[in-house]
Amino acid sequence: MKAAVMRAAHAPLAIEDIAIADPGPREVLVKTAACGVCHSDLHFIEGLYPTKMPIVLGHEAAGVVEKVGALVDYVKPGDHVITCLSAFCGTCEYCITGHLSLCTKVGLERSPTDTPRLGTKDAPIHQFANLSAFAEKMLVHENAVVKVDKDMPLDRAALIGCGVTTGVGAVQNTARIHAGETVAVIGCGGVGLSAINGAFIAGASRIIAVDLSATKLNIAKEFGATDVVNPADGDVAKQVRNLTGGEGVHHAFEAIGLKQTAEDAFRMIRPGGTATIVGMIPVGTKVELHGPEFLREKKMQGSNMGSNRFRIDMPRYVDFYRQGRLKLDEMVSQRISLSDVNDAFVEMKRGDIARSVIVFD
Repeated sequence: MKAAVMRAAHAPLAIEDIAIADPGPREVLVKTAACGVCHSDLHFIEGLYPTKMPIVLGHEAAGVVEKVGALVDYVKPGDHVITCLSAFCGTCEYCITGHLSLCTKVGLERSPTDTPRLGTKDAPIHQFANLSAFAEKMLVHENAVVKVDKDMPLDRAALIGCGVTTGVGAVQNTARIHAGETVAVIGCGGVGLSAINGAFIAGASRIIAVDLSATKLNIAKEFGATDVVNPADGDVAKQVRNLTGGEGVHHAFEAIGLKQTAEDAFRMIRPGGTATIVGMIPVGTKVELHGPEFLREKKMQGSNMGSNRFRIDMPRYVDFYRQGRLKLDEMVSQRISLSDVNDAFVEMKRGDIARSVIVFD
């Protein structure tokens, strides 16, 4: 099959023909229909997060089950599925206490003595996030997929696999915002737009979108933003506080992954407010906070994949889409082929698109 292989950081992905194994016990072979190009993948390409190589990146995907291995009883060939990087083992402490996104993932990978899922024993290729979706097929553990109805468009369903679940989940699962509260979202890419959309669905009274791109700020209004702030116009936290009577917002969500924006998120919340960091802050980066602010009961917390329970959450997001509440059509900036994946990362870095989606034949 064809796949986009990362063989070195700071280098373009190479489109190669690679081997993929047959499904073993509890494994599912999925024919990839679509995969979103997510900023998380770029972090690894740019070396901000370490990874083993060679590796096939990609993790925001949907497709059709082609074959299943022994002991699989959740899906069958022909089922339409969304994949999720927060696969769960179902037996660790996190799983049995309902925190599936924090699962230790024991038993989800093949043994080192087995034939690798990708490549060969002599030339193995590593699997990214138990998925590797920049490829025509995915071989995954059955606990990495969720079934969806066949009338759900798979190029939109793919977005639910990461960006939507991360953004909407951060608002509704991690922060648990209440109707009537005020919200600011820093960064209006796929995750940030989903956080804005999630805040709108949850009934936030004011949703302030923050981004340097005028194009993205205009898109944010379609997703539910009531106000927009451009950091180029001055101190971003001060602008947000001015829009909320000087106090700040109840909740701020950082969806970029930078030291400065994480600190800005904390500065723009009101006493008793919460800053939720969703973006992947580079390894080794330290975030500085002013101590006296904690005496005002301000909080900062992280969110991993929207604190999801994806087999519950994702079908609900499909329902939200059907009801017209979840904006997926508007998030797709362009549909591309696998061979265009490197160009999609260039477009991403320019900062004016929401999501590129790779569509497979």
